[in-house]
Amino acid sequence: MTMSAGWYLRRLSRMGPREVGGRVGDTVRRRRWRSAPPDCPRVTGARFTAALPAGTIAAIPPDAAKRLVAEADRLMAGHAEYFGVVRDDLADPDWWYDPKTGRRAPSGYAFDVPYRNEDAAGDVKQIWELSRHQYLTVLAAAYAITGDERYAERVAEHLRSWWTGNPPLRGVHWISGIELGIRLLSWVWIRRLLDGWPGAAGLFEDNPVAVNQVWHHQRWLAAFPSRGSSANNHVIAEAAGQFAAACAFAWFPSSARWRFGALRSLERHLRENTFHSGLNRELATEYHGLVLELGLAAVAEADAAAVPVPASVRLVLLRMTDALAAVVDSRLRPPRQGDADDGHGLVVDGTGTDRWASLLATGDAVFGRLDWWPTVTGTDVRTPLLAALIRPFAKITTAPAVTRPASRPAHFADAGMTILRGPGEIWCRCDGGPHGFLSIAAHAHADALSVEVRHDGVDVLADPGTYCYHGQPEWRRYFRSTLGHNTLQWDGGDQSVSGGPFLWTRHARTRVLVADTSGASDGGTVRWCAEHDGYQRSVHRRRVELTAASQELRVVDEVHGERGPVRLAFHLGPAIAADLVGNRAVLSWTLDGEDRSAVLDLPGQLSWRAHRGETAPPLGWYSAGFGRKEPTTTLVGTGFADGVEGFTTVLGFRG
Repeated sequence: MTMSAGWYLRRLSRMGPREVGGRVGDTVRRRRWRSAPPDCPRVTGARFTAALPAGTIAAIPPDAAKRLVAEADRLMAGHAEYFGVVRDDLADPDWWYDPKTGRRAPSGYAFDVPYRNEDAAGDVKQIWELSRHQYLTVLAAAYAITGDERYAERVAEHLRSWWTGNPPLRGVHWISGIELGIRLLSWVWIRRLLDGWPGAAGLFEDNPVAVNQVWHHQRWLAAFPSRGSSANNHVIAEAAGQFAAACAFAWFPSSARWRFGALRSLERHLRENTFHSGLNRELATEYHGLVLELGLAAVAEADAAAVPVPASVRLVLLRMTDALAAVVDSRLRPPRQGDADDGHGLVVDGTGTDRWASLLATGDAVFGRLDWWPTVTGTDVRTPLLAALIRPFAKITTAPAVTRPASRPAHFADAGMTILRGPGEIWCRCDGGPHGFLSIAAHAHADALSVEVRHDGVDVLADPGTYCYHGQPEWRRYFRSTLGHNTLQWDGGDQSVSGGPFLWTRHARTRVLVADTSGASDGGTVRWCAEHDGYQRSVHRRRVELTAASQELRVVDEVHGERGPVRLAFHLGPAIAADLVGNRAVLSWTLDGEDRSAVLDLPGQLSWRAHRGETAPPLGWYSAGFGRKEPTTTLVGTGFADGVEGFTTVLGFRG
């Protein structure tokens, strides 16, 4: 996907003067570095002092350790899967190779690489993911747990290979700051987890090549931070990685300055990227998880190095953790909202470890769980590692008093998210929030007033997900579109106007009119109502009611303004079978060997049709994770809105 001149003009229009000035400075610096790259100062007497406290490894639960070692053994055999693509070449990887397209990224000066052009460089996400070196943190953790030096030797072999094959400022791995930041964080943890291995110092602090790489990564991040309209999760990854390295690898004359600047950036952007309620402002749930992981990892480095952290950093992470505990369903699954690219801040666990349960377990260890938090029964490796470094919130005498929610929040006014809950573990997310974060709303979808409904953790009315970022523009458009969500499309257009990948030029404005969740505790009816102005000549208003006694969800859509054609879509989860007759669909699925069912009565004014796995154009798809998609059933009703009567949909659960 090569960006056109028009895209760059639209992108420029979303920037302010300060951002434009900063980017001009970046361009000048890149040109200067092409001919005269900065030189790493000579380092002598470097030491690593940020080791894990004694007894930390022994605190790892045996089942979590077993999963980790099994994953490490698969990696040692060369096997892994990234974004739906199976790889069997990890014993000796080609760092510039994309297994999805079979292409290799071109070499040369980093900022000349056409990384957005899949025809020239391959799928850059596939290439970048391996070089985050998070699979090496898994191998390093396996060494720490077992003492088996095979894992440490493989880590050393791969790091030396990467450092040799990716010299500073050369090639695809020196383009994006988020990649450098996460890679630095991985290197810090690799060094920490290999601390008992006799070769650890020779791999890192006594290795001039490694020292040069660590310095150039930090120098790059100091020079080219994400700016202005791009200061989303990327800038937090950049700051967290640089801060971690400046704490753990404090070997350079600039280390104190880098540490101070990174911490200042981290504190500022954690606040700016987070609503007061604790939800992430990008309104993309996976990035909530990524930012929380990065923030916790940064605080761990600060406490390990005895570097004071502003109280606001811990307070934001506390609010984020409480918000996560509030919005998950009965199976600890959070909403599927906005973009998701399977990005993680720190990986030291094996397959089968629940990411969200792990974050809540860490939150419990660091902040303390509240009575209304859901119970976490799973185990993980990361929690005892982070908890060994992070000072418990209750023991920080300088921490300000904070009031945490006395009961489980259901409505997050600043984020426009409302969770309606009912019997039989009915969970319904209603979207009445801002279109996205900052002027470009990079990770937003055109999903205003959409609903997402689960029953005992099973997607019934599903958010279809993301699937891809680069290289497949038709699929990118579909998964971001209004028709791709459980909401109403008017006059064939999206509610918000896309200017291209990661860019929205006009944002629908949404306001919540009613959010009454008080009836949930006594088994009554909970209600939500909101509207948006994205169609300009017409206003879409939606009311949702969940009645406990009847286990019934009622959705009423109204369009006020000009008469026009509408399409109302309901995307079913991949486990749901549907039998559509007229305007009634009987839904069925199986959970834990038990048959479940529901009836979806659809508005009779519209003509209904079931779509599944269609490609021209795409319709009827579900993406469980980045790079993966599968057919599912989408019910679409077509007709006209005249502003006189609404469209009523009723979802009734049986039994």
